[in-house]
Amino acid sequence: MLENIKKHIEEVKIFRTNNLEELENFKNKYLSKKYGILTKFFEDLRNIEQEKKKEYGQLVNQLKQIIEEKIKQTNEQIENNLDKSQSIDLTLQGEILTIGNKHPLTSIREEIIEIFEKIGFITIETPEIEDDWHNFSALNFAQEHPARDMQDTFFVGEKELLRTHTSNGQIRYMEKHKPPIKIIIPGRTYRNEDISARSHYMFHQIEGLYVDENVSFVDLKQTLLYFAKEFFGAQTKVRMRPSYFPFTEPSAEVDVTCSICGGKGCNICKYSGWLEILGSGMVHPNVLENCGIDSKKYSGFAFGMGIERIAMLRYGVKDIRYFFENDIRFLSQF
Repeated sequence: MLENIKKHIEEVKIFRTNNLEELENFKNKYLSKKYGILTKFFEDLRNIEQEKKKEYGQLVNQLKQIIEEKIKQTNEQIENNLDKSQSIDLTLQGEILTIGNKHPLTSIREEIIEIFEKIGFITIETPEIEDDWHNFSALNFAQEHPARDMQDTFFVGEKELLRTHTSNGQIRYMEKHKPPIKIIIPGRTYRNEDISARSHYMFHQIEGLYVDENVSFVDLKQTLLYFAKEFFGAQTKVRMRPSYFPFTEPSAEVDVTCSICGGKGCNICKYSGWLEILGSGMVHPNVLENCGIDSKKYSGFAFGMGIERIAMLRYGVKDIRYFFENDIRFLSQF
């Protein structure tokens, strides 16, 4: 090990270059925080025998000083060798740089998170590559459920798949934490669907979960009403329609009065005055039991919304593909 350090000391001493790119490669080779040779030597210090640690440490520090001095000297030499004959016309107009800004989906995501964090929800992250248990089985999906079919799901292995919803985060969190639980789970999700103006194979969701004693459907409705008024405006009304999801019972689709026309009817809401924003329901007892939570003592609600869907409603965007094409003409509007 000591001989290896001495070998690198000699290599650094004889290093020569007049090229900035070669100097940068040399710098990364030795000083990169993740893969640098010097970084590895410092990490290996803990494994050196006690009687050799002092000598080892001195050699490593010597190598560090030689590297830093070599980089400084070489950089100065390259700068001094630049062609001084190339004059710069200071009267020329400089390049006008476009100032960047947040992607609209990022802005909507952060706004939704902030609204729910105000009422005690905490934000967690969960894996995008998931297994069948966390993505389907624990969420009460029957073995024959069509969402398990290859036409809807991207499988990346015999048992691994790209998560089809952020509901997998419910299971992962409930397996490790006992009630009270109050979380939101944002993230990318994937489904094997054709790309069109209304659908995409990749999209973003935010999942919400609240589990505690005596949690009721009234708590769910009031939470979603609070969100709707905070996000769409104080005049917003909420409508809940019966629906079906394997992991909630009862389940409901949630509509809000159209923020574009104020509920009067327009082409965005198809002249109904209402816009669908999310799915929700009371957590199915089977889901709680699958996570080791007593469904007779605890109850809870869950909801999930698509960030693209919310962004399209907020900005009046009619084609989901705009969010993924990186067209500066579209993104600069936000």
